[in-house]
Amino acid sequence: MKTIAKTALAAALLLGASVSAFALERGGTMTYGRYADSLLLDPVLNDGNVDIWVLSNLYDTLLLPTDDGKGVQPGLSSEWKVADDGLSVSLKLRDGIKFSDGSPITVDDVIWSLKRAAKPGNGIWGFIVDSIEDVTAPDRKTIVIKLKHADPAILSALSVFNTGILPQKAFEAAPGATEAEKAKAFAEHPVGSGPFVLESWQRGSTMKLVRNPHYWRQGEDGKPLPYLDGVTFEVIPDDATRILKLSSGELNGAELIPYSRVNELKSDDAVDMQLFPSTRVMGVTLNVRPQLAGKDNPMSNSKVREAMKYAVNKDAVVQIVTHGVGTPLTSYMSSATPLHAGDKPLFPYDLEKAKGLMKEAGFENGFSTSILVLAGNQDEIGIATTLQQMWGQIGIKLELQQLDNASRTQQYRDGVFPMRPSAWTDDIGDPSEITSYFVYSPTIDALHSGWKNEEADKLFEASQKEINADKRAKEYARIQEIFNADGPVVPLYETPYPVALSKKVHGFLQIPLGNNIFSKAWLDK
Repeated sequence: MKTIAKTALAAALLLGASVSAFALERGGTMTYGRYADSLLLDPVLNDGNVDIWVLSNLYDTLLLPTDDGKGVQPGLSSEWKVADDGLSVSLKLRDGIKFSDGSPITVDDVIWSLKRAAKPGNGIWGFIVDSIEDVTAPDRKTIVIKLKHADPAILSALSVFNTGILPQKAFEAAPGATEAEKAKAFAEHPVGSGPFVLESWQRGSTMKLVRNPHYWRQGEDGKPLPYLDGVTFEVIPDDATRILKLSSGELNGAELIPYSRVNELKSDDAVDMQLFPSTRVMGVTLNVRPQLAGKDNPMSNSKVREAMKYAVNKDAVVQIVTHGVGTPLTSYMSSATPLHAGDKPLFPYDLEKAKGLMKEAGFENGFSTSILVLAGNQDEIGIATTLQQMWGQIGIKLELQQLDNASRTQQYRDGVFPMRPSAWTDDIGDPSEITSYFVYSPTIDALHSGWKNEEADKLFEASQKEINADKRAKEYARIQEIFNADGPVVPLYETPYPVALSKKVHGFLQIPLGNNIFSKAWLDK
């Protein structure tokens, strides 16, 4: 369900009235506090929400996700059709669409962008469009996507960030000998098709976006979006500082508010505390490789992992960390994700069973390990300190290592991390993305953990081609059964997105797929 600010704007939309009748104001810059900076503003080669949640403001896709995250709506393409045999998709481009530099968006740009996204080995998100065999243009407005096999998620895939449309000539003219080098250079000054343009970027500090004067989409007042002149992102890793700056009026919005502060902010007359519906799940990813830092790794033992899962009182974690906002996980995927299976919380708290499993595994006396926590993040620190106490009861001595996001991400990608709290949000209204990332080992070694299950890998491959809904549901039910039982994740909870906004902000939306939608936001002057 779409959630918007509790203002006259909401009443206008609910009553079907024109927003302009309620004094919608254009102009101004919205300042938004982020917990971490982006790393690479390229749709194909990025790897993380710090990039993904910004990309939809810079690049448009052929189709766009609906506000509830479950379907698609027109984007750069105004109409589309899947062939009766499911082996091709035809789309029509809008008239007069342009990139942010004023150059026309052509079928050649679309063909090049989609082929780049589908190129084997080109970024970890290629699996989303792995079914694409070829892209052609029978005329200057029509795109035909030929598929290797029927793909039940192809329309949703065309609304995902890695299928963003880029200008081929501008990208290829960027300095660099390899595509990765060109992508890095292009992403420093990207030319996109979204509602905003990158004006400046002081890494680790401030990113400024300004409105794209050539954006195609119309606002409620009949003029082109966005309403704002710009959005400025301030990178403020410390939760308390973000909130302080919001309360003082230095920020118009702040993301990832600690759940411990939600009730307080709900009673703040200057703040509109929003809990946007989400697909966000939280767990702790364990490195399960046989050796870690040159030593035998206890977490490679499935019984140890099982013990760690039973030793966690999820209800207590939900209360301590989310203050009752969260719900214990019933699968590795959100209950809002299509084909979710599971009606009971995973691994109900059982300390005696956990102790027995540790003894069976040969670790009756426990072991020492560490968890990588994002510095200044109250939720992650709360999770880690709670686990420290709970796992201490089965002999596991847990050390907290607080790191900045870039350093922790590098250890994670290199597969040398011991464990880390891991939040996930779907980017597509389909279970294939999270399953490829969590379960399917060829993608990124199952969350960079080193875990592998051949049956689950084969089931996932089959599900990517299965257009029979009942058969696909059964495949996903079995995949969840396998991963939930033995996977490298200690399941915790699912939660909404906590975003705090100034009462001056109207129309901002974070959809269940995580995208921050600033194009329809506006400010009271």
